[in-house]
Formats: sequence, structure tokens, C-alpha cells
Amino acid sequence: MAAGGEEQQAHRPGVYKQKNKNHKHGKHRTKGEIGRENKGRVAVVTLSKKQRRELRKQDRRHKANQLRRNKKESVLTEKRKLGSRDGPPHLVAVIAVHAGVNAGAVTKILKGEGLDGIVYEDQGVGGAEDSYGLVLPRFKQRFTFYRPDTADLHSVLDVAKIADSLVFVLDSNEGWDSYGEYILSCLFAQGLPSHALVCQGMVDLVVKKRTESRKALSRLVESRFPEARLFPVDTEQDATLLLRHLSAQKQRRLAFRSRRSHLLAQKATYIPNTSQNGTGGPATGLGTLCVSGYVRGCPLKVNRLVHITGHGDFQLIQIDAPTDPLPITTAASRLPRPGRGGDVDMMDGTDGDKNSDIGIRVLMKADPETRESLQTEAEVDPMDGEQTWPTEAELEEAEEARKNRKVMKVPKGTSDYQATWINYDVEEDVDDDDVDSCDDDVDEMTEDEMDDNESQDAGSECASGDDGEEEEEEISSAGRTGADQKYDEDIDETEEGEGLRRYREARANEMFPDEVDTPLDVPAKTRFQKYRGLKSFRSSPWDSLENLPPNYSRIYQFQNFERMRRRMLAEATSDEEGAMAGWYVTLHIVDVPPSVMESFQAGKPLVLVSLLPHEQKMSVMHMSVRQHPSNTEPIKSKEELVFQCGFRRFRASVIFSQHTSGDKHKMERFLRPDAPTVMSVYAPITFPAAGVLVFKQRDNGMLDLVATGSLLSCDPRRVMLKRIVLSGHPFKINRRSAVVRYMFFNRDDIMWFKPVELRTKWGRRGHIKEALGTHGHMKCVFDNQLRSQDTVLMNLYKRVYPRWTYDPYVPAPLPWVKRDEPELYDIEME
Repeated sequence: MAAGGEEQQAHRPGVYKQKNKNHKHGKHRTKGEIGRENKGRVAVVTLSKKQRRELRKQDRRHKANQLRRNKKESVLTEKRKLGSRDGPPHLVAVIAVHAGVNAGAVTKILKGEGLDGIVYEDQGVGGAEDSYGLVLPRFKQRFTFYRPDTADLHSVLDVAKIADSLVFVLDSNEGWDSYGEYILSCLFAQGLPSHALVCQGMVDLVVKKRTESRKALSRLVESRFPEARLFPVDTEQDATLLLRHLSAQKQRRLAFRSRRSHLLAQKATYIPNTSQNGTGGPATGLGTLCVSGYVRGCPLKVNRLVHITGHGDFQLIQIDAPTDPLPITTAASRLPRPGRGGDVDMMDGTDGDKNSDIGIRVLMKADPETRESLQTEAEVDPMDGEQTWPTEAELEEAEEARKNRKVMKVPKGTSDYQATWINYDVEEDVDDDDVDSCDDDVDEMTEDEMDDNESQDAGSECASGDDGEEEEEEISSAGRTGADQKYDEDIDETEEGEGLRRYREARANEMFPDEVDTPLDVPAKTRFQKYRGLKSFRSSPWDSLENLPPNYSRIYQFQNFERMRRRMLAEATSDEEGAMAGWYVTLHIVDVPPSVMESFQAGKPLVLVSLLPHEQKMSVMHMSVRQHPSNTEPIKSKEELVFQCGFRRFRASVIFSQHTSGDKHKMERFLRPDAPTVMSVYAPITFPAAGVLVFKQRDNGMLDLVATGSLLSCDPRRVMLKRIVLSGHPFKINRRSAVVRYMFFNRDDIMWFKPVELRTKWGRRGHIKEALGTHGHMKCVFDNQLRSQDTVLMNLYKRVYPRWTYDPYVPAPLPWVKRDEPELYDIEME
């Protein structure tokens, strides 16, 4: 305090105030600072992760150029090997897509004398018609032509799986007919290799009309083949241009066959097993099949299993190397070439004398210890869960109780323990035969079928409401004359009734999705005891290992399927052991039924594919499909369908579910036409990618294409939930509460389902507050006031699983006919 009572002002530093530098303790931190920054973390002793070196811009450019150059060279090498001396012959399948064309004339003109080619009539595919080998020294190429039976859909699909090129024979005016459209749809969905379009009859037209006709046909085929070139095949000059195009065109890469070794049988012999293990015992009915052909794709290993399309999986015991029956003989090939020796070297025509002295050489034999097993299902121990073994007295007591047991009618799904606590006024003693018949009657209708029937009843009032207003007019058969009688002859009344039933079910499910009626005679908590409520379908937990069915003990599961898939495919493409691609080999397949040889002798193609490890084992396979536009009939879940998945063909019953990214997926009762659907089925493991074709068999044996897609994954832990919706009607409406009826019909059911959340069709959410009376009325509270026309809903869920109905044997289909065509399709075969 200064004199006079004035407060002294504090000193303020000016702009020239000296500012000293902080102390510099070196370019390192002190131990205390390091400890405070680490906060207890220990320093890394060794580098566990590889340091990524940052490349300069020029280095990155050089690396990209090297990768591009290496990939281009590998593609060119693979293309040059096809049809050459070092690769397999170029396999060409000739397919007619119109009933009015003659595919045999195309194959005949391709082996004309004016092409300067060498034709090997005995080097075709088995006993097939118009199948032969062709060597063109002029192009240094060799071909194998094969014309499958177009009426047999399975033969066309099997040949297209392994063919290098497809030649489609079109009609010069219409292109293709309805059956040709059907075949093209199947081939595009399966995976179409390189192809060429040919037509005949252009030479018969006037010179001025040839160009117009060709342009009109080109515009017609643009819908299916936008960039394809049309080749007229009427003269040998046209055939030469077509062969040059086939040998030089770009090859399409199909993933499901390029990563597996495959072979088309050209010759086959069958040796029945005379005794069992050579001990002089009775014959087994099986035999050894010796198949000769060219290896394609990846190297073929003798210890791997082979799958014969349409017949099953088998084991190899030996691979032989006979003489190449289709050599390329040129003037240069007659000169001696060094380095052609060795046990696994494939000989051409210049080494025929050497091969005749050596004979057929054995390339490799299977090792019984390392050979893949044919076991498809996991071994199940029925006593795995047992801890003690019952004594003799307990067994006798149980047998006596079984004989004296009483049959009581209990709700579906009630266990024996629960049934002992139910009191009944009337009990009746019956014999064992009556007990079995009663049990069969109770189990005749499954719980899912009961849900479907109740869902159908929920919408029957809308689906068949018009039938109650007007009486159906009865028309006697005597009154049908003329066109009406002829029209009715082509109609199957059974099929019409089944179609009407399916249509009503699909319409009811579309208008009232998943709604079921609460039964009056059975308590709802008993009828829906396997269902539970979810607070949120997206985020609520569901244990994927809870209450698994007994069939899950028979299947296999991967800890990480994607990692196993990458490893298996990488090993298949990088392995250099076994019979290399392009070698002509003979495979000795053991324990083959004689039906395989009978099918080959009948002219059907015999396609063999080497399976990757684990691909013979059963699991739960999921396929992402879309309904085909040509299918208009509803496809119900759990129907038996025919599948073409990669090289496999089988029948099975599937369940549909939504294709979503969550951990739970809602089951669909019908195949949706407007969205992708996931089909789940018990089937052998197949590593993606692979195309999927889904067929439905008619009552007359024809197959209709109903869906197409691709293989998704193998995941038994995928949770598929079936939803049912219980509906109620608001009886009295207050500001936020309402009295709801018709959802339940007794007080116990209301108290049982009280924790489950309610919703309405207008978006209101609420819960049950209390039960009113004993007739199923309940007081509910909602987040806002209800409308009088609103409906109260309750969602319940349970997990569903596929049915074990896998059948690898699919009978040959009948020639396909469009549903609105009254006459059978007839194909001219010459």
C-alpha cells in the first residue's frame, strides 16, 4: 500500500524481457519419460511381424510390369498347349439347338478330305455317334469332336463341363426353338466355355439374299451372344475357317474345372471281381473299370478320389501310360529329338517302335496308407453320452414297464417325462401292435407341416372367398363336344388340383406372411413350446450349438472354411506331382458297379474328376440362387429338387432362407422370385466357386429349370430361424392401452408369453400387462394409441434344419417339352 492510500501496480515484463532456453538433456528421453509413456507396456524383444518395405514409384512400376508379363506368358503357354503336341486335343462338342437342323452334317463336313487332315475314327468318345479324332498337320493342331444326344439333358451338361469349345448349330431362319432356349439357359447358368455359332443352308439362297439372311440371323442371336461371330458351314472352305477359329480363339476359364483334374473317357474296359479279396469267396457284384483319356486341368494324383458324374465316388489303384493314340505327325517330328526318354514322358508318333517294345508303362500306384478314404459320414458312437451301463434287473424292469405301458393322447412334442405329470380321466390298455400304430398316427404330421397348414388356414378366407359366393356350375361329360372335349383330354386333373393348392398356399403366404392360427384344443405354450421370442432379430443372441439334431453328429465341420478353401485350391494349382495335363493315361478304378460300363456302352459320356481333399465328406452346403424367369410355379420349402453343383448331380430336400449379412437368417416358406435366396441342404463338401442349377421333376419325369446360382459356403453353424406370427384383434382401445382378444384362449398361455414383445401392422410396439378373465382377453400397453383397423402381432422363432434326403443317383430325364406345347419334342438323329 503506497502513501496516500493508492495501490501499487505490479510490474509487467516488456517486449525486451529475456527468455532463456529450456535445458537440453540430449536427443533421448529419460527413463522416467519412457516409463510414463509406455504405461507398463513391455518393449518388443523380437519383431513378430515382417516389416513392409516401401518401394519407390519406379520399383512399383517395374514390379507391376513383371507380374503382368508373367501372367500373360502363363496364359499364352496354356493356350498354345491346348491341341498341340504337349497338350490334350482340343475337345469340341457339337450341339443342335433347333429340331430342324442336322448336327451330324456339320461333324461330317469337318472331317472332309479337302482339309488335309488325318481322321481317327476309332479315337472318338466310346461308342458315341459322330465322334472322332482329327489331326491337322497344317495347323499343328489336333481335335476330338463329339456330338452328344441333345434329347438327353444330362449328357449335354456333362460334356459342356469339360469341353474346350462348343459349336451351336442354329437354324438359318429361327435360330433356336423352345428346347434350344432351355438348353442355352442351363449352359449359361452352369458356365459356358468358348463357343462358336454355325448355320447351314446359306449356299442354297440367292446371292443377294445371303447377306440379308445372315444379318437377320445375327440380329436374332444378339440377345444371347452379343459379340459372337456367325459361321456358315456349307463347304470345306467354311469348315477350314471354322477350325482355324476354334484353334485360335480365346479360351474361357471356368474356375470349377480349372482347379481340378478332369478327364473324358475315350475307351473303357470292365473286369468283374471274380472273388472277394482273392480268397476264392463269392463275387461282390463290383469290378475294376479301366478308363483311358487325356488329363485336363491340374495334375492327376493316384491317391485322390475320383468322381464319376452321375455314378458316385471311387478309388484309384493304378495309373498307366499307354501310347498316345492321336499323335501329330509332321516332317519336323520325324527328326530325332533329345530328352524324350523317361518313364513318364508322353510319346508321339515318332516313338511308336520304342513304345511297342516297352509296352504300357505303370506311372504310379496308390499307397493304401495315404490314399483318400471313401468315408462320407462321421462315425457316431451311440453310447457317447452314456456314463453307466444298466444292470440286468433294470433292463428287466424296463421291459416289464414297456409291456404294461398305457397309451395316452398327449400334445405333439411332449416328452415321456412331461407326459407322466399329465392327469387323464380315461386310460386304456392296448397291445404292442396298437401302440406302434398309434405312435405312427401321431408322428405322421410333423410340427412344420402343422404350421404350414395353420398358415394356409389363415389365408384361406381370402384365397377362397369367391368360391363361397357363387356355386360352381356342374358340366356333365356328355355335354362336352368338339374343341372343349379335345382341350380337356390334355389336362391332368390331379396335376391341376395340386397346382391350385400350391397357388393358394403361396398367395396366402404373400398376403399374410408367416401367420398361423392359435389352436383351440391344445394350449399355445404346448403347441409352440419349441419357439421363443426375440427382442431384436438383428442383435439378440442365439447359440449356434444349442439343441443340434442327431444328423449333425454325422457331418463334418471346418474351423475356418474360407481358410481351408484357399489352402486346398492353392495346393491344387501349384502341385507338380502326378499325371500332368495333356498326358494320355489309363485309370484303374476299383469297386465300380457294372451300371457305369453299361451307361458308357449306351453312348453316354463318362466324365471323371479328381476330388480335392475332404470333398467326399457330408456337411451342410449353402447355395445362393435366383428363381429362373421361365419358372412361374411356386416352389415350396422342403420340396425334393434335383441339383447340378459343379461336377455333382444329386437329389435332396432343401430349406430356403434370406441372403443377409447378419448372424441369423429368416427362413422362407417359398422361393422368392424378386430376391436372391439361400438354399441349404445336406450334401458332399464342394469348394467354391461352382455353378448351381436347380431342377424340379414333373410327374411325367421331365425336369424344369427353376433356379440358378452359385455355391455360397459350407457352414453347419448358419442359424436359420422359422418365424410364426400370432395375431390378435383390439377389442377395447384406450389412450395407450388396449384389450386384445383372439390371440390366446386361456389365462395360462397369456402368462407364459407375457415377456414377448408385441407389434402391430401399423408400426406400434408394446407388451402384455395382465390377463383379463379366463377366455384369453389381455390388457396390452403400446407406445401410442392403436387404430381400430390395426392388428396386434407376436413374432416367435425356432431354428430349422434341412432334411437328410440326399440321393446321389438321379434317373435320366425324359426329353423336355414346354408346358403349353401339346406335342412331344422330336429330334432328328441321323
